[in-house]
Amino acid sequence: MDDSKKKENFLLGIWGVAVVATAGSLFFSEVMGYEPCELCWFQRILMYPLVIIYGTALFKRDLSTALPGLFLSGIGMCLSTYHYFIQKLPALKEAGGACGLVPCNVEYVNFFGFITIPIMAGTAFILIFVTHLVLLKQTRGK
Repeated sequence: MDDSKKKENFLLGIWGVAVVATAGSLFFSEVMGYEPCELCWFQRILMYPLVIIYGTALFKRDLSTALPGLFLSGIGMCLSTYHYFIQKLPALKEAGGACGLVPCNVEYVNFFGFITIPIMAGTAFILIFVTHLVLLKQTRGK
């Protein structure tokens, strides 16, 4: 497989992760009726543009147009981690109760005792961030 096709596949993968994460957040709020907390809204603000950013990079076959996605996903990783800690660490759990109209420490979903909505979003941000870094390393090495 040539390098341009490999780059295209990576971009398609990143775009797919962003689409699934966006669809998942809309499913939880619009179908399941889970009201997003303040930190969830900020994570959405960081995730939703990634669909357009990486879709454009894929369409143009140009990774340089996706550079804002690297920054958004990096910030999203940090925010999702903080949100997860608010939900799971007793020392921060009280701080999350005063987050806004919907407390940030509420766990609508808790699969296997540790998979919550922020960890799902965080996983998507990490996949996007790391894959973008791998792509940058591959394109700079040549």
